[in-house]
Amino acid sequence: MTHSRLTLALDDGALELPEGPVAVFGPPAGFDLSALARDRVTVVSRFFPDAEAWQRAGYEVVQSASGRFAAALVVLPRAKAAAKALIAEAAALAPLLLVDGQKHDGIDSILKAVKARVTPLGVMSKAHGKLFWIEGGDFSDWAATDTEVDGFITRPGVFSADGPDKGSRALIEALPPLEGRVADLGAGWGYLARHVLMSEAVTRLDLIEADATALDCARINVSDPRATFQWADANAFTPETPYDVVVSNPPFHTGRSGAPELGRAFIRAAAGMLTPSGQFWMVANRHLPYETELSQHFHEIDEVGGTPGFKVIRASRPRRRRR
Repeated sequence: MTHSRLTLALDDGALELPEGPVAVFGPPAGFDLSALARDRVTVVSRFFPDAEAWQRAGYEVVQSASGRFAAALVVLPRAKAAAKALIAEAAALAPLLLVDGQKHDGIDSILKAVKARVTPLGVMSKAHGKLFWIEGGDFSDWAATDTEVDGFITRPGVFSADGPDKGSRALIEALPPLEGRVADLGAGWGYLARHVLMSEAVTRLDLIEADATALDCARINVSDPRATFQWADANAFTPETPYDVVVSNPPFHTGRSGAPELGRAFIRAAAGMLTPSGQFWMVANRHLPYETELSQHFHEIDEVGGTPGFKVIRASRPRRRRR
């Protein structure tokens, strides 16, 4: 295991943690927490695959922390507004605050912003990132606030927080009125779902989303009683009854890195959720090579719309059931 900056700072005596519980905000699965006794740690995670991994590893996991902690560690997310919101949340719960992050995730700019308010007790630079720790300072103005965009509520850190993305818009332009039981894989904050529910022939719509913050926004944005909200990994979700239609604008990035395998995983998941005559509607960047995966899992594949940058695909009649 490559030791984290936390482990190194504690091992060389640069950092001393007080006795008592520690809240760790947003650690990705596999992050090195070996320096902390497991029974001291509460992992605060709103991303389902990470939360599930930490639970399997024997940690207490919550979506939102409450009470008081001896210390809090924020593992910096990529979005600056989301990072500031986590720092505000953590600073309100513990007298000692630690912040860890990579340079490409903006740790230097966050450190500079923090220094404008309070002098760090220590800073450790290692492996293209930094860990710093502070006591005191008022960060209440960094707390997360809702934003209204085109009649939808979004929050810092969710995908396309500044408004509907071009891919989702292209998919909506191509979608006909849908019927029956429908699933929205990677539903985000509900932009696509609200459009799907404009069809009275839709009997149920499951919004399946791994980001609990985005799903909280979707609960506000989609009030139709036919909608249900599933905090889950879309690639592992098993419906009670197969769907007639699955729609999706699948992710294709992990952090800053392109990860087309995510889209391929969504295709496999959709095929496994559908009835034998079901349809999968998806949108993707034109350069992403999903057609091979689609042909392996569906009998019929048609490009039915799109824009210069995006293609909308309808895949019908899944070849085999995964579940």
